[in-house]
Amino acid sequence: MAQQVNYGVIGCGMMGQEHLRNIALLPDTRVSAIFEPDAEMAAETLEFAPTATVVDSIDALLEVADLDCILIVSPNFRHVEQLEALAEKRPLPVLVEKPLFTDPNDVQRMEAFRARYPAPVWVAMEYRYMPPIAAFLAEAADATGGVKMLTIREHRFPFLPKVGDWNRFNRNTGGTFVEKCCHFFDLMRLVIGSDPVRVMASGGQDVNHLDETYDGETPDIFDNGYVIVDFESGARAVLELCMFAEGARYQEEVSALGPRGKIEAFVPGPDRFWPEHLGAAPVPQVIISPRDPKGPYVRDVPVDPTILDAGDHNGSTFYQHQGFVDLVRGIRSAPEVDLNDGMIAVIMGMAAQTSMNEHRAVRIDEFT
Repeated sequence: MAQQVNYGVIGCGMMGQEHLRNIALLPDTRVSAIFEPDAEMAAETLEFAPTATVVDSIDALLEVADLDCILIVSPNFRHVEQLEALAEKRPLPVLVEKPLFTDPNDVQRMEAFRARYPAPVWVAMEYRYMPPIAAFLAEAADATGGVKMLTIREHRFPFLPKVGDWNRFNRNTGGTFVEKCCHFFDLMRLVIGSDPVRVMASGGQDVNHLDETYDGETPDIFDNGYVIVDFESGARAVLELCMFAEGARYQEEVSALGPRGKIEAFVPGPDRFWPEHLGAAPVPQVIISPRDPKGPYVRDVPVDPTILDAGDHNGSTFYQHQGFVDLVRGIRSAPEVDLNDGMIAVIMGMAAQTSMNEHRAVRIDEFT
């Protein structure tokens, strides 16, 4: 029998509840304690983790005896202080949602945390674990003969409401290209196998949230943009984001090209948003298009329906937790997405936001 893994969870809003549903699918795991300051959300969590103890502070959470690890799914701007609280009181293995931080001034704080934290920290980059993206990652080098160009397109729905509407303002999220797109910058580094040196970007807020006000303030989060990234290897990547395109057949489209050919991955959005009158939702696909002999070769990559129904991220949250639980049990020796990965992804997003606001190319070393 596998070692029982007991989670302590910080934050159980929309994304936190997705994590709870997926933890419930894993054998020999349970949520032992939860800290969620919103009373309504705290009550809802017991539907997904009925045996968990709900506590009223992080200190109380860390005093619960049967904890093997911590999951942080709080608002973005709380992550750094909560990681530091763990370091001071009880440094357990951590799975922390992206982005790691939201303020450029936090880079040094995260470096200090990384130097002294004795337990493993896994940064939640769910997009790596979507089955079509995982297949893409496994086959990209062979299909392309070495990636020279990478394009990531996300055409999706606007940001959903969150507790206290915290995600409507850059000061809380770090900005759309930090909050939303650090996933994609992480994928860029992973696919290309090189670090970024320069970012050029154009973006803005043109459609979404313009008629909303919160305590007299209008949201300032961008809803579309283009980002070009140059890498040390000489490869380059492009991100195209549009958050007023929920009518698209696929939400994410990723393509990589090299001297041998091209590989693409197509990922639909959440099933719950697919219009019923259009019938069954699209099936994820991977397409390989060699130059010789010419393709394309199309392959469906379906996701287990039970896992698919447990969240909005094409089953990836489940597979991510599988890996994290193996880390907690000692089956894995290190996180698959470590603090360095999480930090660079945020810095790439900050460089993109700066480029958009200042209308210039931004070097990564401006932040490091």
